[in-house]
Amino acid sequence: MKHSRRYSANRELIDKTVEYPLLEGIRLLKKAANARFDESIELTLNLGVDPRYSEQNIRGTAILPHGTGKKVRVLVLTQGEKVKEALKAGADFAGLEDYVKKIEEGWFDFDVCIATPDVMRHVGKLGRALGTRGLMPNPKTGTVTDDVEQAVKESKAGKISFRVDKYGILHVLVGKASFSEEQLADNIRNMMSTVMKLKPASLKGTYLRKVTLSSSQGPGIKIDKQSASV
Repeated sequence: MKHSRRYSANRELIDKTVEYPLLEGIRLLKKAANARFDESIELTLNLGVDPRYSEQNIRGTAILPHGTGKKVRVLVLTQGEKVKEALKAGADFAGLEDYVKKIEEGWFDFDVCIATPDVMRHVGKLGRALGTRGLMPNPKTGTVTDDVEQAVKESKAGKISFRVDKYGILHVLVGKASFSEEQLADNIRNMMSTVMKLKPASLKGTYLRKVTLSSSQGPGIKIDKQSASV
């Protein structure tokens, strides 16, 4: 693959054989994130799990202390007084039949979809459309709930959902290049703590194999696992 001069120059800053302490890695990352826009920062975790087994299909939610830096558009599928409650809490869209129809017609201008339990019979028919985009409401991630106000506020504040891919790898947005080193470190450690608590009790072998940080247009930087988990 042919890379740009900027990418190649940034790659020269990084020793691919070294696992950098977290703060040092973040400094290098910010130095290399020099595109003309505010690059997103992604945390990649290689886990020693086999997602084919339900216990090892690692998934969950985390609230990042400093958010992701991304404006989150929230849709709440609900009815009655809950519509007003959702909009008052900060939801961008709230309702039921009109939005179900729009989604069926291909509308997906939202990042999080929350639903109240009483409308799940209507939401169920959107399973394929929402599921393939990771937007299907789920009680396990707190997006099927009667506490609409809390769910909306958490989503707006930086609550994220995550799930390993078929190779046992997690890719998580943890901020922007414009974040301070301390903000990125807080978000990363919070995410790491959440994932470590999900270690399957029956797992044999190494759970956390590799930690990597990268920006939207920058090379990956290996991070020392222990420093990222403290």
